[in-house]
Amino acid sequence: MGKLDNKVAIITGAAQGMGAMHARKFAEEGAKVVVTDINETAGKALVEEIGENAVFMKLDVSKSANWEEVIALTEEKFGPVTVLVNNAGVGIFKTLDQLTEADFRLTFEIDELGVFLGMKTVVSSMKKAGIGSIVNISSVDGLVSAPTAIAYSASKHAVTGMTKGAAAELGQFNIRVNSVHPGIIETPMAEQGDVYEYIKQLEKDIPLRRTAKPEEVSNLVIYLASDDSSYSTGSQFVVDGGMISDL
Repeated sequence: MGKLDNKVAIITGAAQGMGAMHARKFAEEGAKVVVTDINETAGKALVEEIGENAVFMKLDVSKSANWEEVIALTEEKFGPVTVLVNNAGVGIFKTLDQLTEADFRLTFEIDELGVFLGMKTVVSSMKKAGIGSIVNISSVDGLVSAPTAIAYSASKHAVTGMTKGAAAELGQFNIRVNSVHPGIIETPMAEQGDVYEYIKQLEKDIPLRRTAKPEEVSNLVIYLASDDSSYSTGSQFVVDGGMISDL
């Protein structure tokens, strides 16, 4: 038996990176997985890899009508949604004087508005199921912040606050809401040039002296999506190797 048997999960930003790992691991644990992203090519390729327990649906998380369509199609294909992983995100890191209004608005629309719309739209489906778990992917920058992270941190702090508010409101319907706060994760982007060198410097200040593998985040997300975490809601789960433990 898998930890997510009989679960129907929508994962946003799932065509690549951490989202793709979440999708693979969810399917391995028995979930029916709806892979959503704006990248159709990568999303469809991932679904081909996963097999019959996954489908791809194109989703712009900042569009409420698109969300409604995805929920309806998911119910038609697999039944009511029981898990939502709000993973889609964008990071724009610039100093305050270089950060543009367009940068800030784009970050807001994907990282904050997208999470709000996902939670708002999925609730009716979870009520039909009689159970639900919403996992919002925030960041350590949703608990602290850093230079050049003003737009990103603003949106991720908002995710932290929305998670708490939604948990307080939705608990009566047996719907749990938690946030996950990754630190530095090994991704293809993190292995390139100056970024790689910068991360290697940061690793020296991480108590575990290394970055996380994507599956280490996925394992936590699976726990929160599963019934193993049935009494956890409104909480922040940090997966950062102790990076912010002394702050």
